[in-house]
Amino acid sequence: MNKDVFGGWWKQARGQAKSWWGQLTDDDLDRIEGESEKLVGALQTRYGWSREQAEQEIERRMGRAA
Repeated sequence: MNKDVFGGWWKQARGQAKSWWGQLTDDDLDRIEGESEKLVGALQTRYGWSREQAEQEIERRMGRAA
């Protein structure tokens, strides 16, 4: 996933992220700072997902947001 593309997407989707992934805290969202690796890690931590599951979920959501 291209870091620039993700960073731009995150600025638009950050507000929706809370509804998509309700277990993410405001602190999680602040820490992510538009970095895909941090979002993957946060989803793994909060949901117990594998790296692959978290990446697939992000891709699924990015497709809807685009």
